[in-house]
Amino acid sequence: MALANVYTQVYGQIPEFFEKIKEGQAPDKFTQQHLKDIGFTSTSHRAFLPLLKALGFLASDGSPTYRYHSYRDSTQSRRIMGEAIKEAYSDLFLIKEKPKASDKNLLEGKFKSTFNAPERSAEYMAKTFLALLELAELDNRDKPPIEPQPIISKPNEIKANMANEPKKEVNIVPPGLHYNIQIHLPATKDIEVYNSIFKSVKEHLFG
Repeated sequence: MALANVYTQVYGQIPEFFEKIKEGQAPDKFTQQHLKDIGFTSTSHRAFLPLLKALGFLASDGSPTYRYHSYRDSTQSRRIMGEAIKEAYSDLFLIKEKPKASDKNLLEGKFKSTFNAPERSAEYMAKTFLALLELAELDNRDKPPIEPQPIISKPNEIKANMANEPKKEVNIVPPGLHYNIQIHLPATKDIEVYNSIFKSVKEHLFG
């Protein structure tokens, strides 16, 4: 289980901050200087760095992770954020499967009890989470694959296909009578016996 113990007092600028992440290239290391370079110069903005680490966007040394790079793809950014907050704030989802802004007091209570946080800090934690929630897609289960349907040809199409097929020639053999004559030769070593039999067959069948 997990519950991120981070927050920012400028939670209202969280959407703008993550939009900047999508717009710019990922730095080798995300430092306070880089934070200033993209326009967040206030000391209050420094809280964005531990927030990124809690979400798994930055490694412990400040280098962008695979999640950071994946988030920059606008087609999947909401899904990536959904995965990130489900990991970083999994304890909250045990309380409410689909938390929303109206659950703020409930969320604050969880932060208070877990971290023994003062009321003001717990409020910032809850509002930071809710600001991230606005950027996330939680229900990202894959849709079932669409099974291919068999192609059924219409009767007119079947006739047209038959008409276009090349005609095959069929050789018709007239009926007739066929004879199968078997000759059983006697077991003998006298060659003349065989000669006599074959001579008789030739005379009667071919003569």
